[in-house]
Amino acid sequence: MKSSIYKAERLCAVKRKAKGFTLVELLVTIAIVAMISAIALPSLNGFLVQLRVDNEISELQRLLLTARNTAINTGKDTSVCPLKSSGTACTGGSDWTGAIGVLNEDGVIKEKAAINSSDKLLYGFTDITYTATGQTLANRAGTFSYCPKDHSDLNRGIEIAINGRTYITADTDNDGKDENRSGSEISCSS
Repeated sequence: MKSSIYKAERLCAVKRKAKGFTLVELLVTIAIVAMISAIALPSLNGFLVQLRVDNEISELQRLLLTARNTAINTGKDTSVCPLKSSGTACTGGSDWTGAIGVLNEDGVIKEKAAINSSDKLLYGFTDITYTATGQTLANRAGTFSYCPKDHSDLNRGIEIAINGRTYITADTDNDGKDENRSGSEISCSS
């Protein structure tokens, strides 16, 4: 009888001992997590920048499509331009990093918030105006270039043709950088 009690006590002691982690096990686990994080974080940062760029390009594309469709549907010239701080009129300047709006004679139709303050958004004109036919007024064909700071390999753009259609740039030569339809890489060097 004594031996069976002794075995039962010993079994309980073994079960109690197996419930927790030792200090060494915890330190090894923390070290492994730290190494994995050190490897993964730089990739995560690039991924987050890529998401931001893609989001900004998509939002700008939708803004341009809204302007073109509004011009066609209403028969009124409709512009896309940088907005004044009041948000009710175009600035008349070519700083596209602030708020951008779609306007016609009825006022502001849609507005896009400013881009990340460290990024660049360039376009060679002060505005782009669509006519009732959906074409650009005054030959405002060109390329919007979006360039995130310190990530020139992630530059993207939107080309605007004279007929008013827009084309998002793509990596056509598989070098990891977007090119326009002519094959030139997107740049914000100006």
